[in-house]
Amino acid sequence: MSHSPLSQSTNAARRIGQFLRRGDQFIWLSGGAMGLAALLIVGLLGLVFVSGFTFFWPYNVVTADRADGTPVLGVITNSQEERLDPAGNVMKAAQTQFKVGARELYGFDFIWIKKAELSNFRVDPEVIAFERQEYGDFYGLLHGIEYKGKPVADAATAWALLQEKRPEARDLAARAKKIQRDAIGEVNAEIQRANLKLKVARRKAAGAALDPAFENPLKESLARNQARYEQLRLEAEALSAQAEEYAAVVGTVDGQRKTVPLAAIVRAFRPNQMSKLEKLGMYFSRAAEFVYGEPRESNTEGGVWPAIFGTVIMTLIMSIVVTPFGVVAAFYLREYAKQGPFVRMVRIAINNLAGVPSIVFGVFGLGFFVYFIGGGIDRMFFPDMLPTPTYGTGGILWASLTLALLTVPVVIVATEESIAAVPRGTREGSLALGASKFQTLVNVVLPASVPGILTGVILAMARGAGEVAPLMITGVVKLAPELPLDGHFPFFHLDRKFMHLGFHIYDVGFQSPNIEAAKPMVFTTTLLLIAIVVILNLFAIRLRDHIRKKYQTGAF
Repeated sequence: MSHSPLSQSTNAARRIGQFLRRGDQFIWLSGGAMGLAALLIVGLLGLVFVSGFTFFWPYNVVTADRADGTPVLGVITNSQEERLDPAGNVMKAAQTQFKVGARELYGFDFIWIKKAELSNFRVDPEVIAFERQEYGDFYGLLHGIEYKGKPVADAATAWALLQEKRPEARDLAARAKKIQRDAIGEVNAEIQRANLKLKVARRKAAGAALDPAFENPLKESLARNQARYEQLRLEAEALSAQAEEYAAVVGTVDGQRKTVPLAAIVRAFRPNQMSKLEKLGMYFSRAAEFVYGEPRESNTEGGVWPAIFGTVIMTLIMSIVVTPFGVVAAFYLREYAKQGPFVRMVRIAINNLAGVPSIVFGVFGLGFFVYFIGGGIDRMFFPDMLPTPTYGTGGILWASLTLALLTVPVVIVATEESIAAVPRGTREGSLALGASKFQTLVNVVLPASVPGILTGVILAMARGAGEVAPLMITGVVKLAPELPLDGHFPFFHLDRKFMHLGFHIYDVGFQSPNIEAAKPMVFTTTLLLIAIVVILNLFAIRLRDHIRKKYQTGAF
C-alpha cells in the first residue's frame, strides 16, 4: 500500500517532533562536546609529555656547509616546510633550526637557515659538547688543556686529561660554594644576632652606658666572628681560584677560540661517539639533575628542586589551614545556624567567592595578611629589626593563607554536600541511644562525611597548586637562595620567600631573555607540576578510599 507524499512528510515531521521532544539532540550534543574536550585535553597532555620527556636526550651534533662556504655546527632542533600561497608562489622557504651554543661568541643560541642553503651534512666524532654554569651549551672542538694559563695537553691528549681533572675542579668549586652558603651564612647569622642584642640593650638603656659584663662578651663575640668571616672568605676565594687553574681550550667550527675553566663545565661529552646505552645514562643523569638540582642561567637550565619544595610545602600548609576552617564553617551552616535569609545570603556569597578572580585574593592577601597582620607582628615582636621587615613582607605563610582563603569555598560546599548525604536515620539512631547533638556530629556524622570532605580538599589542592597570580604579590620569587626548611633555628622559616613551579613556568616562558632556550624548560616544568598534582591527589584519594571502607554507611 503506497503512501501519499503528504502523509510521508507528515510522518517525517512527527518523528522529528518526537526526536526533539525526547531531547536526544542535546544528549548527542553533550556527548560530542565532552568527546571534543577530552580530545583537546589528551592532545595537550600528549604535547607536554612528548616535549618534556625528549628534553633530556643528548642528540648528535651535526655539521653542514652553507651556500657561502662557511660551516655551521649544532643540534638540529626544529624544521619548517615550504609554504605556498594559493597561486603556488613560495611564501616562506623551508628552514632548519640549529642550536649552535656559544652564546657569548655569537650572541644567540639558535639560528634558522634555509634548507636550500645547506649541504654536506655530516657527524664529526671529535665534536665535544659542554653544559656550562653560564652562557649555556658549547659545541665545538677541543684543542688542548691549560694549567694556570700554560698548555699542558694538546688536542690528542686533552680529552683524557679533561675527564680526569674536571671532577676535581667541580669538587673544589662545590666546596667553595658550600663555605659561602653554609659556613659564612652561619657566621653572618651570629653577627646579626649579636648586633641585634646590642641594639636592643642600647634602646632599653636610653642613652646610659651598658653594663660591661653584658657588653664586652658581645663585642668579643663580634670580633671573633668577624675574624672567622674573613678566614672563611679567604678560604673560599682560595678554593675558587684553585678550581679555575685548569681550563679547556676549545674552538668553534668557524675558527674562534676561547678557554673554559673546568670548574664551569657541568657535563662534558662527545655525543657523536656515544652509544644508545651511554645516551640513556646521560638522559637519566639530566633528568635527576632537573629534579634534584638548583636552577642556573636565569632558570632556563639546571634543576627545579627549590620550586618543587616550595610548591609541595605551600600546598600542604594551605591544605592544613583550609580543611579545619572549611569543615567547621560547613558544620555550622548545616547543623547549627538558623536557616533563613541571612544563611542563604552567606551560602550565595560562598558560592560567588569561587568565581572571584584569583588576583583579587592576592591583593587582599597583600593588604590584610602581609601589611596588616605581618606589619603588626613586626611592630609587636620584631621592632628592633625595623625598617627591615620580618613578617611584614611576602612569605610562604602569607601565600599559603591567601590560597587557603581562595579555596575555602570549595571545601565548604563539598563538606555541606557530604553532611547532607548522611542518612537521617543514622543521626536519629545516635540521638535515640542518648548521645548529644555534638557527640552525634563528632562520632557519627563527621566520620561518614570524611570521604566527601577529602574530595573538597583534593579539589582545593589541585587548584591551589596551580595558582600563580596571588603568589606573585604574596611571597613567590624568581630565585630563592634559601629554602623555608633548613638546619637553623627555628628550622621552619614561615617568613621566607619561596619558589613555585607555576611561577617558574610563567617566568621562564614569558620573562626569559632567551625564549628559544627556555621552551624545553617550560614543557618539562609543566610536566613535573602535573605529576606533583597527580601524586598529591592520588595520596588524598587513597586516604579517602581507606576511610570510606572503614566507615561504610548508607551515605555512600
